[in-house]
Amino acid sequence: MKKAIMIGLSVLVLGSAARAMADHREFYDRLGDRIDARLDAKGDRINDRLDRRGDRINDRLDARGDRINDRLDVLADKARADGKTKLADRLDRRGDRIEARLDKRGDRIERHLDNRGDRIERRLDHRGDRIDRRLDRVGHRHYHRGR
Repeated sequence: MKKAIMIGLSVLVLGSAARAMADHREFYDRLGDRIDARLDAKGDRINDRLDRRGDRINDRLDARGDRINDRLDVLADKARADGKTKLADRLDRRGDRIEARLDKRGDRIERHLDNRGDRIERRLDHRGDRIDRRLDRVGHRHYHRGR
């Protein structure tokens, strides 16, 4: 009878200790996951902000190119009406060149900001993964230390 009670109690103690050790290990897993998720969210926010900024700049430069081209088209139409076809053609080409240059500039700025956001997001993802792996190792070490 005493032996059965002692065996039962020792199984109970070992079962609860193993569960407590497992909970200790899971603590580091959850901590790593939380840190990783927080860094991922931060990277996403930064990337989205840079994307919106690039879109705004690109739209602004596109609108500016359209305004300049429209103004030069009006001047070209007026020159054509006055019989100055060479001046009108030159003004048309100039407006098209300026609009194309501003379009390329806006696209280049937007692409630069997209790449920058992607690099930041990738760096934060790697950082979160490293922290998560380190905390997994710490949890694993703490879990197996008592064995």
